[in-house]
Amino acid sequence: MITCGIDIGSTSIKAVLFDGAQIIDAKVDKSGSRPADNARGLFHRILESGGVARDDVGRIVATGYGRNYFKEADAVSSEILCHASGVAYMFPSARTVIDIGGQDSKIISIDASGRVANFAMNDRCAAGTGKFIEMVSLMLDVPLGRMGAESEPGTDACEISSMCAVFAESEIIGLTQSGTPVDSVLRGVFRSVARRTLSMTGRIGLQPDVVFTGGVALNTGIARALEQETGHRLMIPSDPRITGALGAAIIAASKAAARRPVSESIVGAR
Repeated sequence: MITCGIDIGSTSIKAVLFDGAQIIDAKVDKSGSRPADNARGLFHRILESGGVARDDVGRIVATGYGRNYFKEADAVSSEILCHASGVAYMFPSARTVIDIGGQDSKIISIDASGRVANFAMNDRCAAGTGKFIEMVSLMLDVPLGRMGAESEPGTDACEISSMCAVFAESEIIGLTQSGTPVDSVLRGVFRSVARRTLSMTGRIGLQPDVVFTGGVALNTGIARALEQETGHRLMIPSDPRITGALGAAIIAASKAAARRPVSESIVGAR
């Protein structure tokens, strides 16, 4: 059975078609000002590119901030469960997930079965999220896709002490005006984001293997800072943005299988 997972986040929308064993297709688009409409458009585009008819999709599960507004979905699921399912599929040895998205960050502990054992989430402060990284990109006039590379030349990192995005912005302005090199500021920002994120591990721990997901995982500077702070080598999916959508598609497949009639299950087993 073909299923689809749709992850409607604050910054981007992700869609995955799954055939029960592997990914058929995956797509990412911006959420924009009309995320529900953009999600519908992305859904139809992935069906077309995947060569799949709408009637061939057995079940659709939506997740993310906009999950309740995607009317085409048969069910919704939490981001925590979806990210855990997606990571467990890609990395069966994973025991900790670090997910940093546009508007929140999460630490998820998963067991050997891929089930959520514990989690912590920051969705109340912009510091340590993709929005904060975007703000720094604009302030320093460094494109998002170049931030990691721009931070590589040296090793020293300036201190960003503020835990609030607004106050951190003031600190960064002060540093640049005093002539602090941009690469040093970037490393300081990345270290600050890493520490802010890892502060959530206090009550749940951090067990290897550790997987880094979310759009911010595309930033090699953040990944490097997290590795330095944790002492663990991070595992990063080829496209870390689609983990939640993949998990939603996997959950859709498991729910569809559970609802199959007994006679159909027997025939399928033959």
